[in-house]
Amino acid sequence: MTIISKIPQRLILNMGKVLGSTAYLIDHRHRRIVRRNLRFAYPNADDHSVKKLSRAVFQNAAISFLEILQMSRLSADDILKRVHLTGRQYLLEAKRNKKGSIVISAHFGNWEMAHIFGSCYLNEPLVLVARRIQPGIINEWLNRLRSRFGSVVLDKASALPKMIRALRNGRILGILIDQGTLLSDGVEVAFFGKKTNATPAAAILARRYGSPVIPVFCVRRKDGALEVIAQPPLQLQKTEDYQTDIQANTQRMMDAIEQMIRTHPEQWFWFHKRWKRHHPYLYPEDLARRKKKKAKKKAQLQKGPIPR
Repeated sequence: MTIISKIPQRLILNMGKVLGSTAYLIDHRHRRIVRRNLRFAYPNADDHSVKKLSRAVFQNAAISFLEILQMSRLSADDILKRVHLTGRQYLLEAKRNKKGSIVISAHFGNWEMAHIFGSCYLNEPLVLVARRIQPGIINEWLNRLRSRFGSVVLDKASALPKMIRALRNGRILGILIDQGTLLSDGVEVAFFGKKTNATPAAAILARRYGSPVIPVFCVRRKDGALEVIAQPPLQLQKTEDYQTDIQANTQRMMDAIEQMIRTHPEQWFWFHKRWKRHHPYLYPEDLARRKKKKAKKKAQLQKGPIPR
């Protein structure tokens, strides 16, 4: 980690491109998912464009991976020097808001740098909601990285009470909203013009507590430098129809995510099976693998414990 932290950014970019290109060639499963997602989102794109963009997606992911390794050894001053900021006033307003603020973002650019920079720049710990990943050792390492400068990481599965407490205490709450949810937990939205589902958590909390919702992204520029872009708070509706408000406001948040992705499509994490709930035919191999795994697990349960 110490050695990687000292590698110049330009060399990190070149190493990431080589690593990403290699992964693109050998990781057939994820290459297939990325290409299918891109063809689905951009139906008018030709095969050459899809393949070129797919390779760039792998390269961006690899560069972000190397940058994240670097971040574990960078000081707050190092981070502030490395990252440019656009929309300073919106971050400062988020810090001052007594009703708390909700920052929404996506698995885009270097999303881990976005919240770490925000904490260092504002000199204030953030409250982050994250989904637990496997294996556990990587999840623990990431959470140590995320909390290096005092930020609190909440497990998404049981986060709601602590999210409410954070807003009541005037804290900044950070949520990544680009991944899908179970149909029972999400609301229906359009994403790249295709029906899918999204978490309504940010919309529900914003309506209930009057907290502003601010889109923030960490974009990689053409020269490789990172730029945190804080956008104006979204204009959310509030009427007598609660369900309509939640759906409409969740859609506005997803529109903000989509707009940024369309500006830099190579920087989104297209590895998600984002449309699997409503369009499962996009990922038949993965669905077949899941069914096989469930059937195997069911058969083991029916056999019962092995007698001693």
